[in-house]
Amino acid sequence: MSRLIRQTLTIARRDFIATVMTPMFLVFLLAPLLFASFGAIGGIGAATVGKSAEDKVRIYAIATPADARRLRTADALIRPSIPRDSGPPTLAIVAPDANPAVQARALLSDPDVDVPAVLYGPLDRPQLIHASLVSTTAPYLAGLAEQAVRDQRANLGDARLSTPVFTRIERDSTSLGGKKAAGFFAVVTLFVVTLMLAGQAVGTMAEERSNKVIEVLAAAVPLESVFLGKLLGMFGVAVLFLAFWAAVGANIGRLLPPQLVSGLTDIAPAIGFPGFLLLYILYFAMAYMLLGSVFLTVGAQASTPREIQMLTLPITIFQMAMFGFAFAAISRPGSWIALAAEVFPFSSPFAMAARAATSGEWWPHIAALAWQLLWVAITIVIGARLFRRGVLQSAGPKFRWFRRG
Repeated sequence: MSRLIRQTLTIARRDFIATVMTPMFLVFLLAPLLFASFGAIGGIGAATVGKSAEDKVRIYAIATPADARRLRTADALIRPSIPRDSGPPTLAIVAPDANPAVQARALLSDPDVDVPAVLYGPLDRPQLIHASLVSTTAPYLAGLAEQAVRDQRANLGDARLSTPVFTRIERDSTSLGGKKAAGFFAVVTLFVVTLMLAGQAVGTMAEERSNKVIEVLAAAVPLESVFLGKLLGMFGVAVLFLAFWAAVGANIGRLLPPQLVSGLTDIAPAIGFPGFLLLYILYFAMAYMLLGSVFLTVGAQASTPREIQMLTLPITIFQMAMFGFAFAAISRPGSWIALAAEVFPFSSPFAMAARAATSGEWWPHIAALAWQLLWVAITIVIGARLFRRGVLQSAGPKFRWFRRG
């Protein structure tokens, strides 16, 4: 056993040094920065387009000066209670002309401004015209008219009758929304990082097969040691990658706006941050080992880049299915879908990471980690046997259930 461990660690150290001590590793290490730059450029462009579009969207009310004052008072009362992203456009009020119905249609068809709805007529019998069947701007204008008529009949005027005092109180327990947000964060980050980092194993195995290095290694050490050593070496590369970006993220977090930081504090796992961080690292290791062992098996069977692409695509689609499976488990905790996602080995790391965010129990995680580790061993053994039988054309050792005396 000590010799097997020593051989495995030798292969792992060889692959780790061969990957890290190259100029291309620096490019790989900074790849997320490039992706983030592209995303930031796209986001800034989309925000600019959206802002320019918002400036040209408004709802109109054709009203007399007295009704206009009441509508503005009602708008100032109701609008703050609606989220800004989903709230109605800016309210514009114009004086009526000789024919308010024709005037309203002209405003609705304005080519320079996007007008989803127009109100005209007396406020107790308002007339509303709109262009979209699903727009909420027409009901909003109707609500403004209703509030304005109520204020008029109650003779309230423009003064507020109450002075609200807002006090923010820290919760004693994690909110349900915060738990689900932590679960979604765990699943998404695990999936993206695992898929991005584990894909390197395919090219590594195929490259060494093409230049006959894998056959030399297979002649020197057991194939199981080769597969496990390569998996540990690439896992070390993944850990170095994550440690680098975790350090960068911890320092960048100090530069974030206070509003964003306060929003992130609402995301809290049910099991607590120290336990969640530990389980997140363990489930990342299991997810990487499971996916990396499958990619190693695929890379061992492929001899050309074309074959790698053809074999990797079904695995990626399968991983996307596991990603959706874990998302369904988050949305329906305690259901049979959640139980199936937690038991199935390739979706288990994602689903159990989400469970750590939504449930405070520890014993299911101990059982899940043991179950996933068993499947890592099974996948490595199957990959080594497939390589031995399919590529090296060697039957290798066989299982014997009964021995003759």
